[in-house]
Amino acid sequence: MPNLEHPAYPAATLLHLESLVPCRESQVSMLLSIFGERQQFTFPSIFIYGHTSSGKTYVMQTLLNTLELPHVFVNCVEYFTSRLLLEEILIQLQSCCSETEQTSHVPCDTFNDFVRLFKQAVVSRELQDQTLYIVLDRAEQLREMEANILPAFLRLQELTDRNVTVVLLSEIVWELFRPNIGCFEPFTLYFPDYSIGHLQKILSQNHPPEYSADFYAAYINILLGVFYMVCRDLKELQHLAVLNFSKYCEPVVRGEANERDTRKLWKNIEPHLKKAMQTVYLREISSSQWERLQHDNGEPGQLKGLSAHTHVELPYYSKFLLIAAYLASYNPVRTDKRFFLKHHGKIRKTNFMKKHEKTSNHLLGPKPFPLDRLLAILYSIVDNRVAPTANIFSQITSLVTLQLLSMVGHNDQLDGPRYKCTVSLDFIRAIARYEHGSTSVKTERTQTANEYR
Repeated sequence: MPNLEHPAYPAATLLHLESLVPCRESQVSMLLSIFGERQQFTFPSIFIYGHTSSGKTYVMQTLLNTLELPHVFVNCVEYFTSRLLLEEILIQLQSCCSETEQTSHVPCDTFNDFVRLFKQAVVSRELQDQTLYIVLDRAEQLREMEANILPAFLRLQELTDRNVTVVLLSEIVWELFRPNIGCFEPFTLYFPDYSIGHLQKILSQNHPPEYSADFYAAYINILLGVFYMVCRDLKELQHLAVLNFSKYCEPVVRGEANERDTRKLWKNIEPHLKKAMQTVYLREISSSQWERLQHDNGEPGQLKGLSAHTHVELPYYSKFLLIAAYLASYNPVRTDKRFFLKHHGKIRKTNFMKKHEKTSNHLLGPKPFPLDRLLAILYSIVDNRVAPTANIFSQITSLVTLQLLSMVGHNDQLDGPRYKCTVSLDFIRAIARYEHGSTSVKTERTQTANEYR
C-alpha cells in the first residue's frame, strides 16, 4: 500500500514520486497536505530546515517537478544581492509557463518594483488559478541583504494579493532568522538526518546491473561500517561508494572469491578504505588519480594535495608554535626537562612511565596545556631568540581561528588560557620536513618525544 495519498493527484504519479524520494515519505506527505489542491490557497511561507545532505533541495525539486506545479527555484548563494535575486525570480517566472517565448531582462531595484512586476507577470502567464511556489535555497543568505527583504518575502502573498507561497530552505533554525522587530511567522518543517538504515537503503538502490542487489548491499554495509562515524553526508558517501566499488569486486573478477565470500572481500577492501578515510571531504585528488593510486598500491601522500601544502601558507613562527603545541599536547609535563634541556642531569629510568601512560598518547587524544608551557617549548626548539611580542600572541590567535589550535575554557580564567593542538602527527612531520638546516634537526629531535610514547 503506498504511503503517499492525495485526492488531487493520480495514484500512479504519487507512487512514482514515492520511489524517487526514499526515506522521506513523511516529509513529502506533510508537504502534500500543506499544498492542498492546485487552486487552493496554502501557507504564505514555509520554512524547511535541516543539516547538509538531509534531502531538502532534492525533495522540493522532485516534488514540484513530478507534480508539475508552477515554481521558481533560486539559489541565494548564486544570486547574492537583492537586485540579482529579484530579477532572477522574474526571469524564471516569465519562462515557467512558456518555453518558446524569449525572456527579457527587466530591471528591478526595489521590492516595490518587484511586487508590481510580479503582479503583471502572474496575470500575463495565467497563473491566477493555481498556486505559484517560489523556492529560495540557502535562504540564510537573506540575512545579509537589506532588512526588508526577508519580512517582505514572508508576506508576499499578502503584498501581491496572489496565490503564491514562498518556501525557504536552510541549514539553520528559524530562531536565527527572526528579525528583532518581528515578522510574519512561517510554517516550519524539519528534515532530520538520515539514519544508518536510511543510508543503507538509499545507497543500495544504485547497484550496478552486472551484480546482484544483495552483493552491492553487503558492500554498502561494509562502507557504512567504516565511514558512518566520521561522515554522514549522503553525497560524500555516494562518491566513496562509486570510487571504491571496483576494488571491492577485484577478488570476484579474478575468480578468487564468489559474491558470498564476505571475509575475503573484506580483507581485500579494508586497506583501501583506510586510505580513503584520510581524504574524506577534501577532494584533493581526482577520481582517476585515486583509481590509479589504488591500482599501484600507493599511499595518498604520494600525490601532492591540499593537506600536503597547507603548512606552506603559515607564517614562519606559526609553524614552530604549532610544533610546540603538538609536543605540549601529547607529552606529559614532567618530560619537558628531559627533552628540551641540554643539561637536565640524571633521570632515573625505573618506573619512568606510569601505568596509565603506557598507552599511546595518540589514542588518548591531545591534552590541554597553558600558554607559558607553549612559549617555553617554542623558545627551546627555535635556535634564535624569540621575544614574546604582540606578533607571537597574534599568531597564536590566528592558529585558533584557523582551528589548528582550540582554546579550552574561557578567556576570563584567572590562571590564563589553555589550548589543545588539533592537527595530526603527519601534518607536524610535514612542517618539520619543510624547514631546513639546524632548525629541522632540532625539531626532529623533539619529535622523538612522541615516538618514545
